[in-house]
Amino acid sequence: MGYHISKVEWELGKELLQQIRERVFVYELHIPKHVEFDNLDRCAHHILVTDDSQSPIATGRLCNDGLIGRIAVLPEHRNRSVYRSLLTYIVELAQQQGCDCVSINCILNEVERFKRNGFEQQGHVFMEAGIPRLRMQCPINRFNTKPFTLVH
Repeated sequence: MGYHISKVEWELGKELLQQIRERVFVYELHIPKHVEFDNLDRCAHHILVTDDSQSPIATGRLCNDGLIGRIAVLPEHRNRSVYRSLLTYIVELAQQQGCDCVSINCILNEVERFKRNGFEQQGHVFMEAGIPRLRMQCPINRFNTKPFTLVH
C-alpha cells in the first residue's frame, strides 16, 4: 500500500484533519476537544497522509518554532512506515522553513528514549491535556525518525 503525503492549509483541510485527530486523541486517548484543537492550528503547517484511495489516514503539524505535534495515525494504519514517512516529511518541512532544531512535548515515560535518540531536555515539566510533559529538542541533522511512533 502506498501513501501520499501533502502539506495542507488548516482552513482547507480542517475537516479531514479534525476527523483523524478526533478519532485518535479525543475518542481513543480522551483528550478534551477544546485542548486538542488550539490556537496554534491556524498558524501551524499541517500534513495530511492519505492512502492509495485518497482516504485520510494520518496527520501531524509543525509550528513555526519547530515544535512537532498532533501526530495522529488511525489505528488500522499504525505501522513504522507511516510514522517514519510522516515524521520525515515534517522534519524536511522544518528544514525548508529554516529551523535548525525540532522539538517535541513528550510524556515523561518517553524522556529517556528521546534522550537516547539525540534529544535534550528544554525547560521543566509542564501539564498539557492533564498529562505531565517535558519539551525535548534535537538538531535537525541528528533527528532519526525510525524509533518514534505516537506523538501528541
